[in-house]
Amino acid sequence: MSIRVIVADDQEIVRTGLTMILNAQPGIEVIGEAGDGRRAVELARRLRPDVCLFDIRMPGIDGIEATRLLAGPGVDDPLPVVVITTFDLDEYVYAALRAGARGFLLKNAGADLLSQAVHAAAGGDALIAPSITARLLGAFARTRPASPPVQPIEALTYREEQILATVARGRTNGEIAGELHISLSTVKSHIASLMAKLGARNRVEIAMWAYETGRVKH
Repeated sequence: MSIRVIVADDQEIVRTGLTMILNAQPGIEVIGEAGDGRRAVELARRLRPDVCLFDIRMPGIDGIEATRLLAGPGVDDPLPVVVITTFDLDEYVYAALRAGARGFLLKNAGADLLSQAVHAAAGGDALIAPSITARLLGAFARTRPASPPVQPIEALTYREEQILATVARGRTNGEIAGELHISLSTVKSHIASLMAKLGARNRVEIAMWAYETGRVKH
């Protein structure tokens, strides 16, 4: 079965380019396009794609609000959303992650990384390009509110601290398993435990918490 994707970007040439790139990849099919956030939300709710690829800046409802409506707090059946942006220090990226996006890519990421991100999103894996994870999350963590980060409901184990650090650096489950010499199922179990202890909805929120608490340095 192909991974079903919808693409939303207000620039037609960008939208068309992303669609062409994705449709050329094995196992990926673009099933809808939107030129603004409102249309993107309508399409996503009607078509229930496996992955939504949203530009951050769009007219009407922007990518942040569209993400919040589809994947934010209180959404019973959230959709995987990947946001894309032109600038790697775009001030809206952090807000998009807070709104429920599982990650982001730069528009110059290239076909291979775009394909990897879509496959990862569909499988619930890491969605942030590893090459920019630490710098970007570190930068955005420094802009966090003055309120202290949430404390885990139960202390993290040594292994969970290890997993936390690798997730924060953008490693996929497979990469974590290889790096720590543990099974893939063990990695998934630890990530599930981290989400439960931190009240995190996804691995991106785990990563942000790691930076906010200083466990991983910029």
